[in-house]
Formats: sequence, C-alpha cells, structure tokens
Amino acid sequence: MKQAFLFFISIIVLNVASAAHAAPAPESFADLSEKLLPSVVNISSTQKVQQQDVEQMPDFPEFPEGSPFQDFFEQFMDRRNTPFNAPPPASLGSGFVIDAQKGYIITNNHVISDADEIRVIFQDNENVEATVIGRDEKTDIAVLQVKTKQPLTAVSFGDSDEMRVGDWVLAIGNPFGLGGTVTAGIISAQNRNIHAGPYDDFLQTDASINKGNSGGPMFNLKGEVIGVNTAIFSPTGSSVGIGFAVPSALVKPVVDQLIQYGKTRRGWLGVRIQTVTPEIAESLELPKTMGAMVASVTKDGPAEKANIKMGDIILSFDGKEISEMRDLPRIVAETEINKAVEIIVWRDGKKQKTRVKIAELEEAEEAGLLEQNPEISSSTASNPVDIETVGLSVVDDADKVIISDVTQMGEALEKGLNIGDVIREINQKKVKSAKDVKAKIEKAKDAGKSSVLLLVDPQGRGEARFVALKLK
Repeated sequence: MKQAFLFFISIIVLNVASAAHAAPAPESFADLSEKLLPSVVNISSTQKVQQQDVEQMPDFPEFPEGSPFQDFFEQFMDRRNTPFNAPPPASLGSGFVIDAQKGYIITNNHVISDADEIRVIFQDNENVEATVIGRDEKTDIAVLQVKTKQPLTAVSFGDSDEMRVGDWVLAIGNPFGLGGTVTAGIISAQNRNIHAGPYDDFLQTDASINKGNSGGPMFNLKGEVIGVNTAIFSPTGSSVGIGFAVPSALVKPVVDQLIQYGKTRRGWLGVRIQTVTPEIAESLELPKTMGAMVASVTKDGPAEKANIKMGDIILSFDGKEISEMRDLPRIVAETEINKAVEIIVWRDGKKQKTRVKIAELEEAEEAGLLEQNPEISSSTASNPVDIETVGLSVVDDADKVIISDVTQMGEALEKGLNIGDVIREINQKKVKSAKDVKAKIEKAKDAGKSSVLLLVDPQGRGEARFVALKLK
C-alpha cells in the first residue's frame, strides 16, 4: 500500500511539474490587442498612370444626327479635348511602427514596390505620406518614415529563435482593406523554405492571414514582434490556415542596415553551393549527410583567395555548424564585412581548416562578379560511348565531354541529367574524354562503390553542380 501511495504521489508531482513548464492558454487576447493595435498601420501605395493621348483612343461608332446615343457619348467624353484617364493601380498592405520618435515603419517590399505614392493610415484614421528609407528584395522587407504631429506607438522586436512550435501568436493587419484586424493562432512550423528567396527561413502559422496582411506584425504573448507576415499558401487566394512570416531574427539586422545605410550590406563568400545528398556524402566518404557543397568558386572572390575549391563540403563557418546547405547563405550574409573567419571543409576524405576574409555581397553584385560564366566552345561531336551502368551515352566535343543520350527510366534521367549537359569530373577527377568517363565509372563499380560522383554543367552554361549516380 505504501509503495502504491508513493507511486500515486509521484504521478501527481510529475503532472504538476509539466503544467508549470507549459504556458497556459490565455482566457482572452483583448488586453494585448488593445495595447498593440495603435502600433499597426494600413499602407496604401499607388502608381501614377500617364494620360492616354487622344489620338491613341479607340474609335467609337458614328451615330445619326439627333440620335439619343449621340448626346450620351458627347456628355460622357469630349473625344477631341478630354484625355482618357485610367484609375491608378493601387496596393494595400500593413505595417508597424518600430521607432515612435523618428517615425520608422516596417512593411513588406512587395507592398510598396514601384509605388509613386505611399500613404500610411493610422488607427485613428490619420492619413500621412511616407518616404522609403530602404528596401531589400531578398527578404522582402522595407523601411518607411513618416512625419506627424501626433504621438506614435511603437513596438519592439522579440527573439524569434525562442519561439517553439505550438506557441501562441497574434497577427494584426489590414486584410482586404478592412483595417486593423486581429487574428490568433499558433506557430505551426519553423524554418520553412517556400522558395521565395535565398534566405528563406519562415515561421508558419495557422493564424488567419489574407491579402492585405502583408507587412503586418506577428506578436508573441509579450507583445513583441517575432515575425513579419509575408505570404500565404492557398489554392483560393484566401486563408486556409497556412501563413508565413519572416522571423525577427532575420528581419532585425536587415532593418538596422536599411536605417543606417539605406541598403543592405551582406557578407559574401564567393561560392555557389548545392545540397549534399546521401549519395554525395557516401561517394565522398563523409560520415553523415550535412554541410554545403561548393559547386563553383568565383574568380578573385574571398573563397578562391582562401584556397576553397570546387567539390569541398563546408561543414562549419565561423564556429557555426552547417547542418544543411541553406544554413550557409544566411550565416554568411549576417557576418561582418572584412571579418576573418575560420571555415572547416571536407576534402580528400578528411576535415581541413582555412581562414577567409568576408567581402560585401552588394559590391560584388555591382561589379558583376556573380554573373561570371565560362564560355563553352563547340565543334563536331565524335561517336557516342554507351555507359549502361548509369543509363547514359557521352561523346567527345572539342575539349569537353557531352551527354548525347539518356536512357528512359535510368538513373541519370532520374537525377535530372539531360542531353547536352557537360561532364567535367568523375569522383572529383577531371575527365579527358568520353572513354575516360566510362573507364572511371567502371573502375568505381569494380572497386565496390555503390555510387559515382559527377560534376555536370547543364547545357554548358557555366552553372556546374554535383550529381551522385547509383551504380547498378
């Protein structure tokens, strides 16, 4: 009996302990909403439309003298003297005040993109014109500034990295132009990649987000902004419970740079990377699937100067582990320019260290360094060499080896290889000819390898990527 009683007591204690760690569901969001609503604004942006010249107007039919239709059209438009004016295109969105003293407002870049006039409407219906301080297309964030005699209510950023799946959130915005609207939900998922940009790391929520909510804040229960509502997934265009917000951990540094410089200043490494698949990891004897594989190195870029090579797998950057490929762009972008950092790469079956001095991405873009593509020569191709092991045929074409045929339902076709793709390396060794490609693949198979690693340049565009093919 004593043991049973102690067991019963322990269950109660454990349940109480669990409840103590879980945040209770709020009875109401009313107090929090009342506090936050004044900080959220509606944004209207319009584009000016040039008046259409009278000569460009379509011809109207001629009516007999005295026809009732003649008077109607003459009153509707004097074709000789009145230009045709179309209503200006308009866009509606949301935003929030981040600095009450200086009048800084955060919104989405797509809300104010190409706008000739941007107006901000506050909760009390005050309507003022806004100027653009800076914008960033890559994260879809823009900073506006307004001047008003009325006192503003600002909110602060919270730490989105502290949020957990299942935490309560509030979304406030301007759906369908209805004005300040509050919706509640939870964090449904984190680190979502919706292929919207190079730094995708969205928070997913089931809080109702619709057209017009773009640029509005997502709040935690402390009233801190932990995300900027940006996109929805919907077959109908309306909320189906899948909305996405840019996390504050990504937004805040962008906002700081836009306010300070009027533009972003991101770190740049000078590499093009790709995902490390299980087959690639196995072919390079990497213990587990992780890191970012270097598909190409920009000439005269920071990586080349640090002796980083095509085929290296970046495992760690400035002390931060690269679990998957998409981790690296954001970490590099947030690195201080001109900072020397340590990078650990996987090369020749072992870890190697190097140090690199980070440059500025925007300067590299302006200099055209990100657009370098090697020219591919061409000439008459030789007879094809069939490689049934991986389901393709290759030919010699001047100084390169080109895929001339891909077997239907074969491994090469399944991995996205196409006729016209250029094979540059096999297992990180340069290929000299079509026969050399076949010999290297057969050698890997004879050695008991289950896959072979190809460096392939799709259609010779200078955008090489690594592809691991399973061997039959």
